Amino acid sequence: MKYARIKGTNDIYGEEMSYWYMIEESTRKIAKLFGYSEIRTPIIEPTELFVRSVGEETDIVQKEMYTFEDKGGRSITLRPEGTAPVVRAFIENSFINKGFPQRYFYIGPMFRYERPQKGRQRQFHQVGFELFGSESSLADAEVIYLAVKLLKEIGLTKFKVVINSIGCEKCRPQYREALKEYYAKHLDEVCDDCKRRYNTNILRLLDCKVDVEIADKAPRSIDYLCDECKEHYNNLKKYLKMLDVDFEEDHKLVRGLDYYNRTVFEIRHDLLGAQSAIAGGGRYDRLIEMMGGKSVSALGFAMGMERLIIAMKAENVKVPPALVNHVYIAHVGDVIEAALNIAEDLRRNNITVVFDVMERGLRAQLKHADRIGALLAIIVGENELSEDFVVVKDMESGEDSKVDINFVVDFVLDKLKEIM
Repeated sequence: MKYARIKGTNDIYGEEMSYWYMIEESTRKIAKLFGYSEIRTPIIEPTELFVRSVGEETDIVQKEMYTFEDKGGRSITLRPEGTAPVVRAFIENSFINKGFPQRYFYIGPMFRYERPQKGRQRQFHQVGFELFGSESSLADAEVIYLAVKLLKEIGLTKFKVVINSIGCEKCRPQYREALKEYYAKHLDEVCDDCKRRYNTNILRLLDCKVDVEIADKAPRSIDYLCDECKEHYNNLKKYLKMLDVDFEEDHKLVRGLDYYNRTVFEIRHDLLGAQSAIAGGGRYDRLIEMMGGKSVSALGFAMGMERLIIAMKAENVKVPPALVNHVYIAHVGDVIEAALNIAEDLRRNNITVVFDVMERGLRAQLKHADRIGALLAIIVGENELSEDFVVVKDMESGEDSKVDINFVVDFVLDKLKEIM
């Protein structure tokens, strides 16, 4: 019986790994530059964690979570997003005692039951950053600036930053009322999802991809901000300009999760069409307290790695290969020990070595060396070894060089510098 991968999942291998390595390595590089340390949370979490944090009426909780009962009768969910698990870890491990601010990043798979399409899978991967402890819009500016730096680090240029403020618990009720009054006049025109959200999650009507024209004319959240939220938002724009971060304002931007307040932002790529959002996040100042911790201001964002790769391909970003086979060692006759010693000497010098383990003839070995893209082949034979030399073949030019066995590492290092 043959088995197939589950719909909405992918096998990642070969040349495709080059993109994944570049994103992961760039993420760790930028995280280090900004002082973020890595955190790794479990893939499975208690279901209530996401119901409580993401919001019971959100599409994620209502339609998309992979939830099951384990053998102990507990309701378990494959994590659909990364912030709630990091917040859970923050509370459970008493990170609050470490002082503020605290900065964390993560890389890993998430799971949502969605209709698979380009840039949207049921198992997808995100890199994310979370900053705890600051209510200043300086923190918001840093997080957005970091996101822009990361996108540039992986070679992307055709993107735009979009921001909005959705206010706080003091001023948002007035905005919700204004939206309800506006949409009450259009309830007969909106889609079924919006009819349901009207009573459960009114802000999400602005995010509807069907009733766009109605949303375009809806009241704007920034017109209902309290003085503190207005100052926070204006300062954010001021700091982004200081950092030379170009941005646009979009009053319809609300993000899809209940825990956001004040700043929300997305980064959209010009070449991705309908699925243009490659990063998104915002501030969630009440989430830690909602989940049983003390009141701590926080914010963060996540980027979908699959969509980043689509954007990189759309911009023809050149990525370094995931693996470069520097040297292939071919051996003929009773020379295994000497050939193994040469391989070990090369590896001590950080040279990738592929050693023939099939015990094939020389021609077949060299054919395999060519197939895997080896730059050099070292041929170790009984006759050559008896005279203390090996043959180093340049696989591209075909040129052979006789090299004293005592100097083969130096020769290979010099040769690789010449051809790489």
